[in-house]
Amino acid sequence: MSRVTTRRRVVRLDGSAEGPTRRRSGEEHLSAEEPLEMRIGGRPFTVTMRTPGDDFDLVAGHLTAEGVLAEPDDVVRMKFCSADNGCTSTAYIDGEASLTFADGDPLNIVDVTLAPGVELPEERLRRSSYVTSACGVCGKTSIDAVHAAARWPVAHDDIKIPAATLFTLPDRMREAQKIFAKTGGLHAAALFTANGDLICLREDVGRHNAVDKVLGWALRAGRLPLREHVLAVSGRASFELVQKAVAGGIPVLAAVSAPSSLAASLAAESGLTLVGFLRGRTANVYCGAERIIG
Repeated sequence: MSRVTTRRRVVRLDGSAEGPTRRRSGEEHLSAEEPLEMRIGGRPFTVTMRTPGDDFDLVAGHLTAEGVLAEPDDVVRMKFCSADNGCTSTAYIDGEASLTFADGDPLNIVDVTLAPGVELPEERLRRSSYVTSACGVCGKTSIDAVHAAARWPVAHDDIKIPAATLFTLPDRMREAQKIFAKTGGLHAAALFTANGDLICLREDVGRHNAVDKVLGWALRAGRLPLREHVLAVSGRASFELVQKAVAGGIPVLAAVSAPSSLAASLAAESGLTLVGFLRGRTANVYCGAERIIG
């Protein structure tokens, strides 16, 4: 069975017609949610709740957003470990695959070996953290800290995206969401060119995880920084998603829902174009509107 989705018996209620509420039994697909422990050199770093699949991308993207990684050679090796520290270098080939060790232990621990000279903030190792699927940073990182950690400033990126192209991104993203089509329960992050070409899409129960998976894909493919690209997300635009876009050198973040006040402030101070309520042929541009043309 796939670890990306599961099946569960449900009772469907239908009160659309007059009279007693109708009940019928059936099965529904649910999005999987499991913990992933990230280790650095065998030492615990953080735990996040995620949808299994593209886990190496998730770990690489998380470390990129933290300012640890900048290029593929910063990582010597990533491997899955079992709870008793048995390890394997097996990587995900198919995000739908059921991946476990021979004894049935799920692959919920990834250990990363960093290249010599790649520094990891020691305070993060001293206080290993727990991250839910709903929220990652949740305000613990200040705007000043984001600016200090930014490798690729986005303020001078001269990308121009036609408004007509911008309006098409949510539908293109939704059409590529294979798991959402089954479950209706996943966030998506999609990377587009200024012409609207879809470059990469990742899904996860956590919006921040979906973005990390895109960043990790870009890092492992040697495509960072992501200048002249647009990151579209299926939910709201939080402070953390703006921070991750800036960390990847992405100049435009477009969300189908609202941004937070802190997200808008960080975007404005970073020179990032922030779009919200991108639905149909309407949108709000909270900063950087000069990049939207037509």
